[in-house]
Amino acid sequence: MLKASYKKYTLNFKRPSGTSRGVLTVKDTYFMILQQDSGIQMGIGECSTLKDLSIDDRDDYEEKLKEVCSNINDYTNDANKKLVEWPSICFGIESAIKDLENGGKRELFPSVFTQGDEGVYMNGLIWMGSFDFMQEQLDAKIKEGFRCIKVKIGGIDFEQELKLLAQIREKYSAEKIELRLDANGAFNYEEALDKLKRLSVYSIHSIEQPIKQGSWDKMAAICKASPIPVALDEELIGVNSLADKEKLVSTIKPQYLILKPSLLGGFAASHEWIDIANKHNIKWWVTSALESNIGLNAIAQWVYTLKNELPQGLGTGQLYTNNIPSPLAVCESKLWYTNSQWNINEIIKN
Repeated sequence: MLKASYKKYTLNFKRPSGTSRGVLTVKDTYFMILQQDSGIQMGIGECSTLKDLSIDDRDDYEEKLKEVCSNINDYTNDANKKLVEWPSICFGIESAIKDLENGGKRELFPSVFTQGDEGVYMNGLIWMGSFDFMQEQLDAKIKEGFRCIKVKIGGIDFEQELKLLAQIREKYSAEKIELRLDANGAFNYEEALDKLKRLSVYSIHSIEQPIKQGSWDKMAAICKASPIPVALDEELIGVNSLADKEKLVSTIKPQYLILKPSLLGGFAASHEWIDIANKHNIKWWVTSALESNIGLNAIAQWVYTLKNELPQGLGTGQLYTNNIPSPLAVCESKLWYTNSQWNINEIIKN
């Protein structure tokens, strides 16, 4: 029999980080801790929501977490079906179980990645902010060796964003630097295609969620007409049944899917999206969603096993001043699992 508890933890951003939904300075997360009744080993998973985005960003979230921990043995089988409305808790349970099964060493999916012999390619993320701030981030990411850059747009004047992209392309061709854009639903439908045409002159690899989720017909029209390949991100959140997932992909026909396990219900639910994408010859990649190193570690280890050659979105572990010390490190555009040690004292102390 398992016993479970949880610990709330507030992550502090090194500097305010902007998206089209606002500027972030702190983020609350929850760690789920699993143990066998008679054991001392601990499996740890992270339950992490995003304000105004996660379907389980609710006032009664902690109340539900308490209930799940009190009845953990009722949730360990088919958690993704029993916790459909609580995807981040499902992700936390799946991660904690995998950790416990593998000895409670934070090695959920043992591989050559966790042995430190191979890294996972990732994109460098440019947060929204002033033009100068975005330029500063860009220069730093390129200096660090990133060759795939993801730029969040929609937060400053569009002409300024075009200017930034123009400066990138003046220095670096598409062969040197791959540019991904993330609009986070910032464009109005009526203006979206015009903006996409203007953006396309800068040889853009893809753009995530150009308009807000929920308007499948409008998004389908954009995917069909856009000169830039479209990736669905927020559009996948809250779409849970296999039938609805199939219907969404068949209706919209995107070029890419972007999978965030914390927002989609964990590994099993994300695998369903992958199977559908493969069936329709749609490419995909995986990203973290502002988790601490606990959640990032679980996602990185899992995605390595999938052997997806596209750069993944796994860089958020460097955002915080008080992240959980871990073996994760970024070097030359790859995320590595080094021989550094985990320090989970902040998680397990009372």
